[in-house]
Amino acid sequence: MFAFVLRRLLQAVIVMVTVAFIAFMLFQYVGDPVVFLLGQDAKPDQIAQLRSDLGLDQPFFVQFWHFLVNATQGEFGLSLRQGAKVSRLIGERFPATLELALVAAFLAVAVGIPMGVYAALRRGTKLSQAFMAFSLLGVSLPPFLVGILLILVFAVLLGWLPSFGRGDTVKIGWWTTGLLTRDGWLHIVLPAIALAVFQLTLIMRLVRAEMLEVLRTDYIKFARARGIPDRAIHFGHALKNTLVPVMTIIGLQLGTLIAFSIITETVFQWPGMGLLFIQAVTFADIPVMAAYLCLIALIFVVINLVVDMLYFQVDPRLRTTGAAKGH
Repeated sequence: MFAFVLRRLLQAVIVMVTVAFIAFMLFQYVGDPVVFLLGQDAKPDQIAQLRSDLGLDQPFFVQFWHFLVNATQGEFGLSLRQGAKVSRLIGERFPATLELALVAAFLAVAVGIPMGVYAALRRGTKLSQAFMAFSLLGVSLPPFLVGILLILVFAVLLGWLPSFGRGDTVKIGWWTTGLLTRDGWLHIVLPAIALAVFQLTLIMRLVRAEMLEVLRTDYIKFARARGIPDRAIHFGHALKNTLVPVMTIIGLQLGTLIAFSIITETVFQWPGMGLLFIQAVTFADIPVMAAYLCLIALIFVVINLVVDMLYFQVDPRLRTTGAAKGH
């Protein structure tokens, strides 16, 4: 286990250094931050002084090393558009994005797994066919269109739910949450559903396919021959082995929800990191773009590491293989 974790940590460090290098290249080839800060009418001596203060007159790899050291401390400089520290802007927006992603992930898992199990066990029924038709629709429709349709139906036509914003929030230390207020829950419903639809249908189809594959295995046939009840076979044996590969997908999809909530946050004007990133791209706010890229990469690396460790614990074949290789 220690060797497994060590290898994964080494891979994670390599990935993060590579991503940091790509983020650093934004400063080199996507505009000049000195021009953004001082404007086009700045005098040459002002430009030279600011360039020296920012360390932009130093060699390339020296600049990259300073960038790497600052990034490990969560510092990415000042936002060129807002003039505030990027770490503070990210810290203010991160709770909203994480909150939205967690609610969407919960919806996708809580609804997608039962639908997939039912579609596998009750093939040919009308409800199962309806689930499969819904899954095709959910995979085909882009999230922004789902969001617009939800706003049209539930906000405009019915007037049941708000169509934008985060609603009332409660501050707990530096963390803000809307999950402790009724207004916050009303505001998160539509964006969470819009963000969860694709993941829900993906999980449902994956669970169905894996469940059908497991039900065809020899040990399930042997369990039936021994007279074990179908309920115990389906939920005690088949579902448990079905969820082993599904767990990996669910973990990675959580990272995807955080990384690609950009469109959903834009449609619903959700004040998260995705909306901040869109605004940064519009104004070529390079420090914010670089910080967002590094943070998303870190989230993916951490989730992938946790999923690998869980997979290692759940699947005994990996431990056996690892022991055999070590021996």
